[in-house]
Amino acid sequence: MKYLVVILFAISCLFQQCGYAQSDSHHKTGASKMEKNNNPVYSRTDSSKVNLPEEEWKKVLSPEVYYIARQKGTERPWTSKYENSKEVGTYYCAACGNPLFKSDTKFESGCGWPSFYEPISKTSVIYLEDRSHGMVRTEVECGRCHAHLGHVFNDGPPPTGLRYCINGVILDFEKAQKAEEQYNKK
Repeated sequence: MKYLVVILFAISCLFQQCGYAQSDSHHKTGASKMEKNNNPVYSRTDSSKVNLPEEEWKKVLSPEVYYIARQKGTERPWTSKYENSKEVGTYYCAACGNPLFKSDTKFESGCGWPSFYEPISKTSVIYLEDRSHGMVRTEVECGRCHAHLGHVFNDGPPPTGLRYCINGVILDFEKAQKAEEQYNKK
């Protein structure tokens, strides 16, 4: 029993050190309807680049979305409602509404976060070198608003061999019929 307590304490410290989000209130829902309505840049059809000052982002995003999107946080693994979702549709950036991933590119990776093997387009996401936490990784940001989404790894399935490991907090989802209508209006 003593060893179990030590192991649990060590795991807890690891999560805190790596910056995993501690809040359970919002991370299972993505951007709320109110948040989208209060966000002047949220659009699923506008593809223009977004450049808001941090003070504005703090006003229009919930604390949980702000933590992931603007402070490059990470939600706790196995907490996203999208991790095991099998619904057909499109995943959008919860900060700005940019289309990111189609559900047919989603797969079960077992890593604890929603995983995809390909973004909707080459401009949907951008890539940055990330040397945090003593590792060298490739960070993935939203191509429209530069929100932190997660990381991409070279251990995914065919046809790309990539695994986009994405925080569910920063995702919005729209079922297929409605998503296709909005995406095709562009």
